[in-house]
Amino acid sequence: MNSNSEIKTLLEKFILNQCNAEETEQVIAYCRENNLTEDFPTVEEVQNLLSEMPKMDKQKAGAIFDSILSTAKERETVIEMPSRKSNYRKYISIAASVIVLLGIGFFYKQNIADKPVEEKFDFKSSEIVLQLENGETQIISEQNSSQVKDAKGNIIGNQNGDKLVYENSANPEKLIYNTIKIPYGKKFRLQLSDGTFVHLNSGTTLKYPVKFIAGENRQVFLEGEAFFDVAKDKKHPFIVNADELNVRVLGTHFNVSNYPEDVATDVVLVEGSVGMYGYKQDFDASKNTILKPGFKGSFNKQNATISTKAVITDIYTSWINGGLTFRNMTFKNIITKLERRYNVTIINKNEKLANEKFNASFKEESIENVMSYFNDIHGINYTIKNNQILIK
Repeated sequence: MNSNSEIKTLLEKFILNQCNAEETEQVIAYCRENNLTEDFPTVEEVQNLLSEMPKMDKQKAGAIFDSILSTAKERETVIEMPSRKSNYRKYISIAASVIVLLGIGFFYKQNIADKPVEEKFDFKSSEIVLQLENGETQIISEQNSSQVKDAKGNIIGNQNGDKLVYENSANPEKLIYNTIKIPYGKKFRLQLSDGTFVHLNSGTTLKYPVKFIAGENRQVFLEGEAFFDVAKDKKHPFIVNADELNVRVLGTHFNVSNYPEDVATDVVLVEGSVGMYGYKQDFDASKNTILKPGFKGSFNKQNATISTKAVITDIYTSWINGGLTFRNMTFKNIITKLERRYNVTIINKNEKLANEKFNASFKEESIENVMSYFNDIHGINYTIKNNQILIK
């Protein structure tokens, strides 16, 4: 290690447990041969490095701390530096600090290694999946009925066909979440414990508490599209988190569309009032964007700005009853939405079409009729074989 920058870089890797065997030996040699503090990362740098790590429970932290103390005492008995006593104690402190950080890094490395990796949900599957708080999954069959139970075996919800209703009888001490995942080609209905009713569109994931807790906001997390009919509760605002955006209501009807391919998250208000604001911000009615019925608020994902305009709300909620609407949308995004709606694969070999924009509306049409429309009106040639569509 010939420079301060090289030393600092290596120590940072060491702190995060990213060193290979040779680099680890270099760090150990450096610690043995030096008692200076200038080259170590600052406290602020270390905090930044560790800021994204999860918190450690007290038992694990205590065990690591005990190990640090015993290691520091051992080092104090074997290292002899009689002519530099003040620097000697400083060095012991530095060595102990490095051991602390290495211990934390090792703990998280082991913890992450032992934790099972959650499989990515295949939205092109044919099954609706309910994921419980403990990671277990339950398949929801629209042809059957089933019960949802908590970790203790208590019934917390009942599913019948395409609808799942949660009970309001449980009284948990902390929020316990379930996550429902709707594959392509399907829709689903969900009634939360407070009576809020949610329509879930295809390709949608919603994370929500099995029971809301008194004194806390009612918050859910959405990726995809959903229409909310929120039960009124003035004491407990209902908040939909859509990645970088929060939508806050007390009791109202509104639609949120937050698909990955869209440049904006759209909120369309049918009834009541909603506030739109950044997920890191606190709600402030005097500063946030407040929608009125008949308006759409669009949160631009690139610059985090919000714009509003009056719209015909039925256009944006028609999907609940089988409708399909495109407004000033690129053909590339239309393809993604058609694949999601009908669970098909579309291959577009006409590159000129990709960024062209279209307007179209359909009512409970088959994919064959939708593609026929694009051929008749816009001259888009295609072939359909099984579940694959080839655009020439």
